[in-house]
Amino acid sequence: MTDPHRPRRWFTRRQVVRGAGIVGLSGFATTAYGVGVEPFDSVVTRYAIRPRAPWPAGLRLRIAVLADIHACEPWMSAARIARLVAAANALKPDLIALVGDFVAGQPFVTRRLAPDEWAEPLAALRAPLGVHAVLGNHDWWEDAEAQERGGGPTRAGEALVRHGIRLLENDAVPLAVPGGPLWIAGLQDQLALTPRPRLLRRKGGPGDCIGLDDLDATLAKVPPDAPVILLAHEPDIFPQVPERVALTLSGHTHGGQIRLFGRAPVVPSRYGERYAYGHVREHTDLVVSGGLGLSIAPIRLGIPPEIVVVELGGEAAA
Repeated sequence: MTDPHRPRRWFTRRQVVRGAGIVGLSGFATTAYGVGVEPFDSVVTRYAIRPRAPWPAGLRLRIAVLADIHACEPWMSAARIARLVAAANALKPDLIALVGDFVAGQPFVTRRLAPDEWAEPLAALRAPLGVHAVLGNHDWWEDAEAQERGGGPTRAGEALVRHGIRLLENDAVPLAVPGGPLWIAGLQDQLALTPRPRLLRRKGGPGDCIGLDDLDATLAKVPPDAPVILLAHEPDIFPQVPERVALTLSGHTHGGQIRLFGRAPVVPSRYGERYAYGHVREHTDLVVSGGLGLSIAPIRLGIPPEIVVVELGGEAAA
């Protein structure tokens, strides 16, 4: 007969062991998905933006954005880059923006791609208004000679130029569009130089990095009333971007690379979640791509690799 005063056991030992096993298997399955499935996926993420800044009447522009390729095997081989290039071309963009971090950004690789190996497939990108690029922090951090010099050229930058891609380093160029010209500007990296790149890679933080970006000098090359699109690898520059810039395009954060329920536990930005991912409208517009590759750790979860498409134009937004 059951003793009514004996404490009730809500779970048997067998049930506890079984539950622990299910939790363990679930965690293993989630990790396996984040390492072996999602990093090899890709999606197209679309934004439609009416600029607040001055914009040519009736001009509509489709921009394809590729960020944070981080070329290496097995995660981002030359063959996979070629497939992503084909997918970007199929979107028929007017303009293609490459917003930095072309080289591997983490040690868990079977082989690092030489600059020409990843730049050659990128040379097949096609858009009437051209393909324009800026470099990212890992393009600088992984280049010992550039670090020693305290400046460029970088191996990554030279590879892009060799393969016909315009590299914007604190520079701006006009684009021939109806009602234009429209200008596109690009910054040098905000975390380019560090006396301790290996330590920084191990810690995964900006530490005492020195930026080579010069926003004022870059925008001084653009006529005062001309519309301009800005490429900046890290989105942290955005509070300093003036209202005259119609759109800033960035990468770097990977959306946190692990993103659950719309939030990321860790974001490599001094602003935390503020500029972690997606379309941000403050004094002007910012789009932060979740990127394509992997940095620091070989896992993506809840934020699949993406090609971003921005449909930019129409009447100015209120």
